[in-house]
Amino acid sequence: MGNTADRVTRVAADLMEAAAAEGARQSRSAKQQLDHWARVGRAVSSHQSAARHRVEAALAGRLDAGELSEEEGVVFNAEIAAAIEESLLTADYGETLAAQGITTVALDDDGRIVEYRPDGTAAVVHTDR
Repeated sequence: MGNTADRVTRVAADLMEAAAAEGARQSRSAKQQLDHWARVGRAVSSHQSAARHRVEAALAGRLDAGELSEEEGVVFNAEIAAAIEESLLTADYGETLAAQGITTVALDDDGRIVEYRPDGTAAVVHTDR
């Protein structure tokens, strides 16, 4: 492989922390560990074997996940976990729950509990401590 210039990119904090920890165990920097994981992931994703086709069929619901081998199951579970993590980053649960008529609560920037109602109104919850 020839030397190529690195590009600046943002990486999820949990991945960076995991890369730093695993990199230390493998005598790699966090960046080197991320590069390693990316290359392994690229190789697995681009390898169109019968096993990969079976995993993709299970992900699409065309094959029961229980029919996968142990190794295929590991890849299937990793794909599902990655998809969940990615969707968590973009999901607006407040909006989703409000559409279902559910009131939610969250902390505001001042640490106060705020109740968010389905009609779009919000109110600080006063607690007596």
